[in-house]
Amino acid sequence: MLEEAEKWLSRRSWGVTDRSMQQLLTAKRAAGAAGSISVVLPALNEEATVGAIVEALRRDLMEDVPLIDELLVVDSGSTDRTSEVAAGAGAKVVHRDEILPRVPSLPGKGEVLWRSLLATTGEIICFVDADLREFDSRFVSGTVGPLLTEPGVQLVKAMYDRPLGDQPSGARQGGRVTELVARPLLNLHWPQLAGVVQPLGGEYAARRSLLERLPFPVGYGVELGLLIDTLNVAGLDAVGQVDVGERKHRHQDGQALGRMSAAIMRAAQCRLPGTMLPTRLGLTQFQRTEDGGFVPETHPILADERPPMSTIPEYAARQAA
Repeated sequence: MLEEAEKWLSRRSWGVTDRSMQQLLTAKRAAGAAGSISVVLPALNEEATVGAIVEALRRDLMEDVPLIDELLVVDSGSTDRTSEVAAGAGAKVVHRDEILPRVPSLPGKGEVLWRSLLATTGEIICFVDADLREFDSRFVSGTVGPLLTEPGVQLVKAMYDRPLGDQPSGARQGGRVTELVARPLLNLHWPQLAGVVQPLGGEYAARRSLLERLPFPVGYGVELGLLIDTLNVAGLDAVGQVDVGERKHRHQDGQALGRMSAAIMRAAQCRLPGTMLPTRLGLTQFQRTEDGGFVPETHPILADERPPMSTIPEYAARQAA
């Protein structure tokens, strides 16, 4: 590991218990408007889990203590009862297509996160995946903590164990795509970021003043893209990470992870100097047929990126108002 990354790891890594709730509330009050916090859950067919996450956040961080100012679920086209369950649990729910309707929506998680900047008001924005099980609200209080108490920090990633299935052993220090794709990419091309434990994790918080300046890959490459761009725009010390324990969620099959990996590799390659890639990409995978052969299936890879939100007229007008 680079000496710079090693020093960062000890200087910008914290535990969830390093800041008491009273310290967070005191810092939030002292910050005034700059301490306002919006939590965003991007959701697609997550009726089984989104309600419990919303309930925990509303109870623990809005009713018991006034840390969160806004709790938003952005539905990206669910065909189940995600929106109804989220609203019933106490979240504000908005459909992706209702935000910035002038611009036709693209599929993908990054698209939802990008649009959420226009649908939220907090100066600190915390993203949380909507498929988490046994959710602990400290995922949010932990990740926003350094943004309230450390003026130089602009992006905070949650770090955690990720058990594979119900076994206590296995991939406990990162998901399969993290270990096989993202971590090698960072160590090879952005070794300053080698100390980030969960570069692809969906639980992280950032200052609006940073996010509005960054492009957003519309698909699964969004987390890696934002991390690399933060390094380039604000420097390594603008990044921090907080250990929040353990993250449990559903796991996808190998082919789904392959498509995710392709999107992540695309986002990384776009950020390498001198790299030229086609706009439209596909990943060909194979299925075994009943007669014993193989049939190819080519899946499109989401390669589009949204421009910095600060360049969108509707957003600029709202911020100037």
